[in-house]
Amino acid sequence: METLVDGNERTAPQPIALTAGGSDPERFDWQEVWYPVHYVMDLARDRPTPFTLLDQDLVIWWDSPAQSWRVFADQCPHRLAPLSQGRVAEDGLLECPYHGWAFAGAGDCQRIPQQLEGGSAETSPRACVRSFPTAVRQGLLFVYAGQPDNADQVAIPIVEALEEEADQWICLNTFRDLPYDALTLLENVLDSSHLPFTHHRSVGNRANATPVELEMVESGKLGFRGTWPEGPRRGKLGRQDTQFIAPGLMWHDLISKQFGRTLTVVYATPIRKGKCRLFARFPFKFSSKLPGFFIKLTPRWYSHINQNAILEDDQIFLHFQERYLEAKGGSANVARAFYLPTKADRFVFEFRQWVNQYSIDPFPNQTLPPPLSQEQLLDRYHSHTEKCGSCRTALRRMQQVRTGLVGVAAIAWCITPLLMVLSQGSLGGAIATTLISLAAVIAWWRLGKLERGFYEGRAIPPRNLPEKRSKS
Repeated sequence: METLVDGNERTAPQPIALTAGGSDPERFDWQEVWYPVHYVMDLARDRPTPFTLLDQDLVIWWDSPAQSWRVFADQCPHRLAPLSQGRVAEDGLLECPYHGWAFAGAGDCQRIPQQLEGGSAETSPRACVRSFPTAVRQGLLFVYAGQPDNADQVAIPIVEALEEEADQWICLNTFRDLPYDALTLLENVLDSSHLPFTHHRSVGNRANATPVELEMVESGKLGFRGTWPEGPRRGKLGRQDTQFIAPGLMWHDLISKQFGRTLTVVYATPIRKGKCRLFARFPFKFSSKLPGFFIKLTPRWYSHINQNAILEDDQIFLHFQERYLEAKGGSANVARAFYLPTKADRFVFEFRQWVNQYSIDPFPNQTLPPPLSQEQLLDRYHSHTEKCGSCRTALRRMQQVRTGLVGVAAIAWCITPLLMVLSQGSLGGAIATTLISLAAVIAWWRLGKLERGFYEGRAIPPRNLPEKRSKS
């Protein structure tokens, strides 16, 4: 069942009459699209959550009377205060932090505390907040950015393969706010040939680099399909198929007799010029049950630390690459800015053709902001941790444990002399408390290293570390 929370719940999908991007065959309209904005499991139901989509500040909140997620424009109609700074009141209404105006799920005002009894100012259309159509599919909260009347007629971009035998898929999910455009992100992940080099010693290996012969299957306004007949790792894993669904979803589909079926899925949600939110999904359908068993045992937060490290392999140079392209005339001048002599760049070429042919620019007439420092580019806390339910909970508990370890070490250290006095010179008790103190300090230090992984990335990517010399 598909649940649309723009005011009504529908038990049957409506006929799809419109396509994403609007009805103009020559232009793609970024507003007329469903966008993922959050994994539902990371949203708190007891407080509003801010998000920015296409330069529009939004507030996400749980409408308990309707049991639905709502998304509003993040401005109170009274004095334009951000509603995301308010609260979900006891009666389930979204309450403005400034003067307590309260709103129901459709955006209608229900309460103006300053109004005399019998007043009706809340019934005016000017008292309403803009409400966006929303839907929950495959664990993601989607928002429709365009005309609300079109929402039911435009397909929500999901990975159809995950609907087939859904219980057999094992899926790793992560997200991060990235310091570059959605178009830059999509261009990067469509390019499989960068993996052995950029991600060497993380998820790639330079030794696996080989000529990449990509082929197009079909292409149009709504995206394209292509294939890599040989596939990665010198053909050892089998053919890899690629699907791009305009404007922000792509996946690689790899079927291997050795490992089963693996998808690499990326959603790119545009936040503002020079910033997007990545939703990365790694669904596996293993030929053996053992790998899935171990994946299920891995804490989500631990998986996110490792996945953040992989994202940082190319985060810095992509941030600057898109600025160099802008200085050379942007996508319209890509044929001169990029030199693409091999079929390894076939998908990149097709993607840029799509951008140019359909006037793809989510932020027209805007320029990229000034470049960020390396410390800002490697920030994990604000780009992921604070927004992730698993990571922020793990961080809080880790800090509590470290505080407890300090107390244990201090107590053990302080009672060591007392035990020596009470035991009349026997060293047994003193040695035990000393070892306890030492173990607590070591555990505190090791947890501290792990804790830093929630805040910042590594300055030197693994590919640039010295290679280990083999013994001759």
